[in-house]
Amino acid sequence: MKRQPQLALATALALLLVADQLWPPPLAGGAAPHAQLVVARDGTPLRAFPDQAHIWRHPVRVEDVSPRYLEALVAYEDRSFWWHPGVNPWSLLRAGWQWLRQGEIVSGGSTLTMQVARLLEETPRTLAGKLRQIARAVQLELRLSKREILELYLSYAPMGGVVEGVEAASRAYLGKSARDLSASEAALLTVLPQAPSRLRPDRYPERARAARDKVLDRLQVRWSPATIADARQEPVIALSIREPLLAPLLAERLRRLKPAAARVDSTVDAAIQQTVEHLLATRLAVLPARVSMAALVVDNASLEVRAYAGSADFTDNERFAHVDMVRAARSPGSTLKPFLYGLALDEGLTHSESLLADVPQSFSGYQPGNFQADFSGPVSASEALRKSLNVPAVEVLEQLGARRFVALLRRGGLKLELPRGAAPNLSVILGGTAVSLEGLVGAYTALARAGVSGRPRYFADAPLEEARMMSAGAAFIIRDILESGGPLARLVDDGVGERRGIAWKTGTSFGFRDAWALGVSDRFTIGVWIGRPDGTPNPGFFGANIAAPLLVDIFSAIDDAAPRARTPPASVSPAIICWPLGLRREATPPELCHQQRTAWLLNGTAPPTFPDRLRAGAARYVDYRDASSGLRVRAACAAGQMHAVDMARWPAAVEPWLDGATRQRALPPEWAPACRSARAPEGGLRIVGVSDGESIRRAGNGPAPELRLEARGGQEELIWLLNGRQIARLPARHALQQRFNDAGRYQITVMDDAGRYDSVEISVR
Repeated sequence: MKRQPQLALATALALLLVADQLWPPPLAGGAAPHAQLVVARDGTPLRAFPDQAHIWRHPVRVEDVSPRYLEALVAYEDRSFWWHPGVNPWSLLRAGWQWLRQGEIVSGGSTLTMQVARLLEETPRTLAGKLRQIARAVQLELRLSKREILELYLSYAPMGGVVEGVEAASRAYLGKSARDLSASEAALLTVLPQAPSRLRPDRYPERARAARDKVLDRLQVRWSPATIADARQEPVIALSIREPLLAPLLAERLRRLKPAAARVDSTVDAAIQQTVEHLLATRLAVLPARVSMAALVVDNASLEVRAYAGSADFTDNERFAHVDMVRAARSPGSTLKPFLYGLALDEGLTHSESLLADVPQSFSGYQPGNFQADFSGPVSASEALRKSLNVPAVEVLEQLGARRFVALLRRGGLKLELPRGAAPNLSVILGGTAVSLEGLVGAYTALARAGVSGRPRYFADAPLEEARMMSAGAAFIIRDILESGGPLARLVDDGVGERRGIAWKTGTSFGFRDAWALGVSDRFTIGVWIGRPDGTPNPGFFGANIAAPLLVDIFSAIDDAAPRARTPPASVSPAIICWPLGLRREATPPELCHQQRTAWLLNGTAPPTFPDRLRAGAARYVDYRDASSGLRVRAACAAGQMHAVDMARWPAAVEPWLDGATRQRALPPEWAPACRSARAPEGGLRIVGVSDGESIRRAGNGPAPELRLEARGGQEELIWLLNGRQIARLPARHALQQRFNDAGRYQITVMDDAGRYDSVEISVR
C-alpha cells in the first residue's frame, strides 16, 4: 500500500514525458517561421525578408542587448524569472484573486516563459488556453536553458505593426542597435509588448511616454534616482517604420545561400555600404536612362567584402534594378593588361622598361588599334601599361601565347568565359572574353597581397580561397607602375596616384558597352562597372571618363590613410638598361646604347628586346663604312679602304618614330654611289606627291589645301599616318586624298607590312 502513491507519481511522470514527446512545443517559431534577416558585420540590418504574415524579426543574442533593457524587462515582467520552473504560482493566484474581486484582469500573472509559449503558439484567452500555455511553459523550461528562453522573447516579442523583437524595434524606432539603448529607451521597449498597437512610439508618443514612466516607477528600487530622473526627462521621439534596404542584391544572394538561417551575418561594413550607395545615387542624374552601375569593395587583409552595390538604384526598374552586375559576365576591355605584363615578367620575357612598338602592326591578320587611334612609336612596357596601349599589349601576348595566358589566369583564380567552342586568341587582351566584376576585384587583390589573389568572402567563417596569380616581385613591379602616374592620376591631381599609394587601371569594352575602373590601396581593392546590363552601347562612355571618377570618390570617402612605405622584395632590383637591345648597360657596348632607361628587373635578369617581327636578322650586326667618305659600303663595291662598325637595330616598325639624334646613331648612312644597288629593301618605299620640307599655302580665303598622296614600291596594304596617328589603310597603288584644315607642321608617314617606310615633313600656312 505504501508503494501506491509512488507508483502513481511515477505513472503520472511517465505520462507527462510521453505527452511531451508526442506534443512538443513549436520551437521553430509561430505560424510563419520563415522570416529572414541579413545583417552587416556590426549587426546593422541590410535587408529584412518577412514571413508569410509580413513580420520583420531580428534574432538576437543576450550579449547583443543592453544590460539596462534586460534588467528592466525582468524587473517589470517577471522578477522570479531566473528561478521559477516556467510558472509562478503566487503570481497566478494573485491574478486570479484580482480578477474575481474586480471582475476584470488587473495583472496577467504570466511569466516570461509563458509569454514565450504564447508567442510560439497562439492560444485563446480562456481558462483552457491558459492551462495549455502553462503546460507549454513547463515544456520549454525542461528543454531550454533560461538564456535560450530569454533569447526567444528578445526575438519574438511584438513591438507594433510588423516589427517583432527588441533589436528590430530598436532599429526601426530608434535607429540604433539594442546594445546601445539608454535607460529611457530600455524602459520604453520593455513596456511596448503589453499593448504594441496602442503604445507605438511613432504614432502615440504621449501614450508611450506614460507607459515608459510606469516602468521607471517600478525600477526605482533598482536604478539610482539620477538615472530615473534623467530617463523621465528624455522625450519619446521615434522614427517611422521603414524596411531596411542596404545592399539589397547582396542580401538576396546571401539569404539564398543560407535558406534555413533566421539571421544571416555578412562581412559588409554598414557605413562603407551607405557611402558607396550614396556616391552611386549622386551620379544618377547625369547618366542616361537605363544605364546602371556596380561597385565592390574588398578588404585586402581578409578578402572580406565591405560594400556591394549590384545595381545603380534598387528602386528604379528602368535601370535594371534587379540585375546584379557584380556577378554578370562582361567584356573586360583593357583590365587584364596588368596580369599580362606581370606574367610576362614571371616568364622572363620582359622587364619594366622592355622596348615595345606602339605602331600600326598586323599580327597574322589581326590589326589592333589604340583607343585614341594614334601611336607613340617606341615605348617601354611600363609606359604601355600606364597608357593602356593596345598594340604593345598584343605584341607581348603574342610572345607569351594566348592559350598560356588564359591558362595562367585561370590557375590564378580568375574565371574567363569564351564563346562556346572558341579557343583563346590575341583579342583576349583587348576584351575578347568575359569576366565578372567580382572575379576582377578578386584577381586585383593580388597586387596588394604579394601576388596572391583571392575569392571575395561574404561570411566571416567562409574558407579562405587563394591562388598564386603572379610572383611577389611581379606584383610589386606592376603595382609600382600603376601607382606612378599616367592618365588616371590627373583625374584627381598631379602625382596623386603615387602620393596616395593607389594603383589604377581602367577598361572599355568594344562599342562602349562596359566602362571599368579597378583600384588597389594598402587596405582595399575596389572595382567599378558602368554600362547598360542589356549590352546597348553608350557612345562616349569609357573607363577613364566615367568609371574612374567614381572609383576616385569611393577611395577618397573610405580610405584616406597615408600609404605605407613598401620595400621591393629580394627578387626585385633596379638597373639601367639600354635601348634598343634591352640589356643591362654594363652588358652593352657604349656605341650600342642609344637610350638609357632605369628599369625594375625580376630575379636580376634583363631579357633582350623581342625579335623584330618585320625584318629578319640579328639585333646586333656589323656594317661597313668607306674610310674616307664615311658612306656605307660593301666589300664587293668598295672603292677604297673600309672599316667595320658595330650596329644595333631598332625594330623596323619603330624606326619612323625615332628622333633625329637617335636616328643618326641607330641608322646607317647613305650608300656610297658605287654601292647603291645594294641598298636595303626598306628603301624601296617612297612617298610621291609631296616633298620633304615643302610648304603649302592656302589660296586666300579659299578652301583648305588638299594633297593627293601616293607611295611607290609598297606591297599589298599600306598604312598612312599623320603625326603618328593612323589615318588610313589602303591597298598599294591607291592614292590618299588628305585635307589640311589647320596651319602647322605635319609629319606624313607610310608603312607596309614588311617594315618598309618613308616619311616627309611639310608645313601648312
